[in-house]
Amino acid sequence: MALVQVEDLHRVFPMGSEVVVHALNGVNLSVEEGEILGLMGPSGSGKSTLLHLLGGLDRPSAGRIWVRGEDITQLDENALARYRRKQVGFVFQTFNLVPTMTALENVEFPMIFAGVPPTMRRARAQAALEMVGLGDRASHRPTELSGGQQQRVAIARALVNQPAIVLADEPTGNLDSRTGAEVMDLLARLNREQGRTIIIVSHDPKVAQYAHRCMHLLDGAIVDSEQ
Repeated sequence: MALVQVEDLHRVFPMGSEVVVHALNGVNLSVEEGEILGLMGPSGSGKSTLLHLLGGLDRPSAGRIWVRGEDITQLDENALARYRRKQVGFVFQTFNLVPTMTALENVEFPMIFAGVPPTMRRARAQAALEMVGLGDRASHRPTELSGGQQQRVAIARALVNQPAIVLADEPTGNLDSRTGAEVMDLLARLNREQGRTIIIVSHDPKVAQYAHRCMHLLDGAIVDSEQ
């Protein structure tokens, strides 16, 4: 069974009394355990909407999403929050680090909501920072780190609860090409070494080189898929 299975997914956004935007139009896809899947397409194609639905940040207008055999579209809000905490790690274009917290504290943050004891939180956060090459930057705040280092902290934070899936929304979008390549090299290494399943949204064709498979979206529909 696929790790993620999506069936006839639709997302409609009302934009006034008579106007609706069809962000997704009947998307079907499956993602295997240990796969890097690239969701490619221009702005407005629906790829970020799809990522938000997979991550439980939004609900579809119609269709079903199964993750490890569980239909997350049928979960209530509390169960959906647990799903986000335990099964999903998020990496955003804008890093989304808390500026008043150190790198270590930022990585610890999701473990607070997962109920991990403080001593274990600190040890796991330090290990995650070392895994992304930032063990010596644990006490630095985001403003004391480069963009690439901030994204590495965000990746450590995404992985620290050992999620089933890492969802990366334009992870290189705010980085120069060299730093972006370093971040993608890191994600590819984590996939190889840990078998981590990663779904990456991007409009950058360079990102596609790192994916095992790419799906291209246009106007809310998958228009082609390539290995």
